[in-house]
Amino acid sequence: MRTVDTHNLQKLYYSIGEVASMFDVNASLIRFWEKEFDLIQPKKNKKGNRLFTVRDIANFNKIYQLVKVKGYTLEGAKNELKGKSPLPSPDNSDDLLERLYAIRDRLIALKD
Repeated sequence: MRTVDTHNLQKLYYSIGEVASMFDVNASLIRFWEKEFDLIQPKKNKKGNRLFTVRDIANFNKIYQLVKVKGYTLEGAKNELKGKSPLPSPDNSDDLLERLYAIRDRLIALKD
């Protein structure tokens, strides 16, 4: 999984293609997350091209980690970014969650 080191970024603005390349995702996912998450607000030039700042890329890092790495839903990631605690889960959900993580780990091992 990807994490972008924003300390090494030197430019003022990055294109959507550059940001997508940093995270190894499609530009459409970048546009989708921009619509879903209020903290992503790129500037647009006269042509309408998105220009992402280092701050936007740092926010994409957070979203990527929550959604792609930790498996949060979009709603869960939004709540986490806003600092809201998740709803309490039923007692038996811990067992289900453990089994799902084990299945995910086996699938990742098969993929590699």
